[in-house]
Amino acid sequence: MSRLYSTLLRGTHASVCSSHRVPVPSQLCLSAAGLRRRTVQVVPSTTIRYLSSSPSAESADTQLTEVQATSETQYVKAMDTLLKAVRARSNPAYRNIIPLRKSMLWSETLLNSSSAPEPIGHTMPIPSQESLPPRNMHDTYTQINLPFKSSPELFEQYTNAYGGLRTGMLMEHLDSLAGSISYKHMLGPDIETLGRISERGFYVVTASVDRLDMLASLYPVRDIRLSGQVVYTGKSSMEVAVKMEALEPDGGEKTLMLGRFSMVCRDARTHKAQLVNPLVIQTAEEQALYSMGKNTQNRRRSLALQSLSRVPPSSEEAAELHQTFLNYGQEDTFGLQSDKVWMGNTKLEKTMLMFPQERNVHQKIFGGYLMRLAYELGFANSCVFTRSHVSFLSLDNISFRKPVNIGSILRLESQILNASDLGELPAVVHVRVQANVVDVKTGREETTNDFRFTFAKDDGCHGMPRIVPKTYQEAMLWLEGKRALEMGIQIRGRRRLGQ
Repeated sequence: MSRLYSTLLRGTHASVCSSHRVPVPSQLCLSAAGLRRRTVQVVPSTTIRYLSSSPSAESADTQLTEVQATSETQYVKAMDTLLKAVRARSNPAYRNIIPLRKSMLWSETLLNSSSAPEPIGHTMPIPSQESLPPRNMHDTYTQINLPFKSSPELFEQYTNAYGGLRTGMLMEHLDSLAGSISYKHMLGPDIETLGRISERGFYVVTASVDRLDMLASLYPVRDIRLSGQVVYTGKSSMEVAVKMEALEPDGGEKTLMLGRFSMVCRDARTHKAQLVNPLVIQTAEEQALYSMGKNTQNRRRSLALQSLSRVPPSSEEAAELHQTFLNYGQEDTFGLQSDKVWMGNTKLEKTMLMFPQERNVHQKIFGGYLMRLAYELGFANSCVFTRSHVSFLSLDNISFRKPVNIGSILRLESQILNASDLGELPAVVHVRVQANVVDVKTGREETTNDFRFTFAKDDGCHGMPRIVPKTYQEAMLWLEGKRALEMGIQIRGRRRLGQ
């Protein structure tokens, strides 16, 4: 059964990379009277300064963090409600149709790769996006039911050591579902077979994954529904919203996760941007989702411009780093502080060969499989660091930069970037997992993926070692981790209060 669902969900796409204020989006918010239009100011997280050396600056920083957290919380809540409305309009005949790849033996693939390349069917550029047949948003809705409660045989394939569900495997399926939905949008809602790249002339890849919070517990184990749809299209990109719901015994539904995947389409011959089919917007709910998808793209661009890899930290952040150095970073006294640990000593890694059994339709390693590997390594490192079992709280960001070839040597390196027990119980940790492909001839490594996760201690206790950076690069990662933890604490606090 596991291989059945793996084949069903896997291998439909590859994974590669891809103003201090975002323009104010006009979004639809929900009220007791129904839908009403409301303007919401969204503040990028990278403009928020969480650390301060003065009370007044600290107060301003806190206010900005609260604005961002409130915006994200309302955003997810509204999107969840709007997705349910669009699902109700979807055609039941299309809901369970997923374009699947043609089965091909790896030996056949190797044989074909040694011969002359196949001619690409589509060689002429499409003159305009308007020439492509438009797609209804509700026709891209796709769902898959995983009957864990009603099928002990299926649950056995997904259970972890504690009798729960393996979260990493469910994330893997969400990634694959986002790819399938993208192909469904491009090919049509009734297409069941992907065909070969040479036949369709394009392929779809994952560029990034936005924040993905655990909205409710996976316990107790229930039947799960994975679903999603395209909510926005650019010229060559698509925003896909996916969610995981628990199907309650009484017929109710509870949203467990909601994520946003950025997908891009590429020409199979030139590997350049390929135009995607435009969306048809017919209802107020669909218009609201479309606006949210567009705003997500704008916000992502703004955040990239404000990343610490491009701009220096604020004066408040620099002051906090200096104070951390003075208090905890002196090497002559570091050994006397048992509650401190160098960031460089929190690394945990694994090196693996990439086998063809984990390939996708493009004969590259499936991105969802890499996501699962990263999640499980990040989980293990968090357990080692906290000396406790941990629970998943959020996937804060994923970037896919380059594909991973079959036969590659992949090195996954995890590192604890920051830890905090401020403002919430239990204590939380932010971990980075970086995927690098190793060139065996030169020994050089090239980064292909970057994953960020937040986990919480399960023992309910405060108190963890303080992470202390030693180099400037580590200091920037430490700040990124602190920003992520501060934002997560604010978001979860508002969610508990029902805001």
